[in-house]
Amino acid sequence: MAAAEKPVLAKYRDRMDKAVLALKEEFSSLRTGRASASLLDQVMVDAYGSSVPINQVGAVSVPEPRSITVSIWDKALVISVEKAIRNAGLGLNPVTEGMTLRIPVPPLTEERRKDLVKLAAKYAEQQKIAVRNVRRDANDDLKKAEKDAVITQDEQKRMEADVQKMTDEAIKRVDDALKTKEQEIMQV
Repeated sequence: MAAAEKPVLAKYRDRMDKAVLALKEEFSSLRTGRASASLLDQVMVDAYGSSVPINQVGAVSVPEPRSITVSIWDKALVISVEKAIRNAGLGLNPVTEGMTLRIPVPPLTEERRKDLVKLAAKYAEQQKIAVRNVRRDANDDLKKAEKDAVITQDEQKRMEADVQKMTDEAIKRVDDALKTKEQEIMQV
């Protein structure tokens, strides 16, 4: 059996930071009133017998605030890219012009905005759960280290308090990101 080592709190902070970063990436794919190339990041296209991200079959660009264009590299994939965008649940309706898809981004209705805020809140809650799971892992490791006499009981209590501070900070950043995204979505 390997000798138990002293827990390092930095690795737990990194995991919490990754949860906050993942939330921001999920938020970038949520639609606000403006067009954004990251809006199509989650769209998967059936191409060459497998499911690939849209950016691997064409170039996604935003020529103006209310439209997105996708220049598809293989003519055989135009129909499957168009179908993938329609079925992605983003409320987008692409128009085919040869090997280019023009996707007008319609303004959001009040009902759709509220749905997007609920979805954003769901994403935020998932990341809060991930942060709390990191806290649980850290506390379990600290208890084990104390039981194995790697750290003292006082060190364990102090480190658990530090872990709780890190957790509170990460959850606050998740809440702040959610608040910002809600304002962005509800802005007309």
